[in-house]
Amino acid sequence: MTGGPRPGPSNPDDPWGVIPALTELHGRMLRGLREQMLRTTAEERAAVTEVRGGDVIYRIDQKGEEILVEFCEEWSREAPFLLIAEGITESGERMFPAGAARASARFRLIVDPIDGTRGLMYNKRSAWILSGVAPERGEATGLRDIRWSAMTEVPTTRARYADQCTAIAGQGARGTTYDLTTDVPQPVGSAAICPSGATDLRHGFATIAKFFPGGKELTARLEETLFHELLGPPVDGTPQVFDDEYISSGGQLYEVMVGHDRFVADLRPLILPRACAGEGVARLCAHPYDLCTELIAREAGVIVTDALGGPLDAPLDVHHNVGWIAYANETLRRQIEPVLQRLLREAGLL
Repeated sequence: MTGGPRPGPSNPDDPWGVIPALTELHGRMLRGLREQMLRTTAEERAAVTEVRGGDVIYRIDQKGEEILVEFCEEWSREAPFLLIAEGITESGERMFPAGAARASARFRLIVDPIDGTRGLMYNKRSAWILSGVAPERGEATGLRDIRWSAMTEVPTTRARYADQCTAIAGQGARGTTYDLTTDVPQPVGSAAICPSGATDLRHGFATIAKFFPGGKELTARLEETLFHELLGPPVDGTPQVFDDEYISSGGQLYEVMVGHDRFVADLRPLILPRACAGEGVARLCAHPYDLCTELIAREAGVIVTDALGGPLDAPLDVHHNVGWIAYANETLRRQIEPVLQRLLREAGLL
């Protein structure tokens, strides 16, 4: 997270200097969001400004968007590209520099300026800045094409430290911890990226996401059945699995990457159409920008799949609903996946 001029490209695997650019962008956004957090109240940050694509936009979201657009105007002097982010236009796409032809784009940048707004705006829990870059392949460009990615923690105002993780496809994930007590955050060491090596779920965190009303009953029933089949009833009544409803897809992946969680699934695109049928209103699901740092998790050794157990992929846009599953290691996947997929079929959700 630099505060001065951005270093130019020097890595042949990063010809556009993507990782230096993303870390500079994230540094600016982190400082701007921290400043806003320190000078506003929770009620001010939580003020609803509008609704876009079925998601509510709060006042705190606007700061990150302003910094993002300003940075993209600067970066596009080096190479034209297509930005994908919620709210920048009606379609969620915008070419940089302004007026550049769509066909001139060298790559696609997909960004979520704040993933975890709801927890951060009430100063409850860290949010994350998420970004990924894929070489331009036209409309076929998807999540699996992302080759460079960065995610940066935006902690609560009580926190002194924040983690940043980056990855280049095929080169593993890297993490750095920053001290936030200086004007420009300073690196103080490596972030501990190490998924759990546990061979079962006992006494660990494992969750099927059920953040909001709508689908909670069906999801909880599925979760209960899954854990019962995997572990059986507790012998002495002590809970065997712990639940953590972290309302941030990037945050959930981070928790698996650093060994806090062993299994996380977000199956809303399968569950909500059944649970909320007849409402006539689309319920909120994860979108591609929420999963644009999935590359970092995979490079860290986490197994990430789609809701059906295949490779996670989706078009790089702001509209598609994305279901996903993360396992801390292959042993856990071999235990959990066959049972989960059978339960989904038996429930008629596939």
